[in-house]
Amino acid sequence: MSSRHKAREQALQVLFSWDVRKLSAQESIEAFYGSLSSEEAEARNSRDAFLEQLVRGTVAQVAEIDERITKHAEHWRIERMPPVDRNILRLAIYEMLHTDTPPPVLIDEALELARRFAGKESVNFINGVLDAVHREHMKE
Repeated sequence: MSSRHKAREQALQVLFSWDVRKLSAQESIEAFYGSLSSEEAEARNSRDAFLEQLVRGTVAQVAEIDERITKHAEHWRIERMPPVDRNILRLAIYEMLHTDTPPPVLIDEALELARRFAGKESVNFINGVLDAVHREHMKE
């Protein structure tokens, strides 16, 4: 597993916690590192800058991101979406709009996260929303 893939997976876990527990981004990051088992003590001491960039950036841009999700998620209010789905979308859209990661790569990564943490219907839903956001972004 690539380090960026692992960072995205962990960022999703942090964003899920942030979303559900209503903590700050920093508190959610610290809680994530603090929850690593003693077997992963070395990992706890080596923080992942990419993971933290994804979490902080996503949280900072969440209003803009949620607006885009709402626009392209027909018949779904953001607060009614499963938390895993909305945070996979948030993470991918943040990365699409604010990093240099090629959109096909980040969409594929988002779909991998959905396959692992959500259901088959979620994969199709996430793919449709991300494709629509990507097409819109290309026109900007």
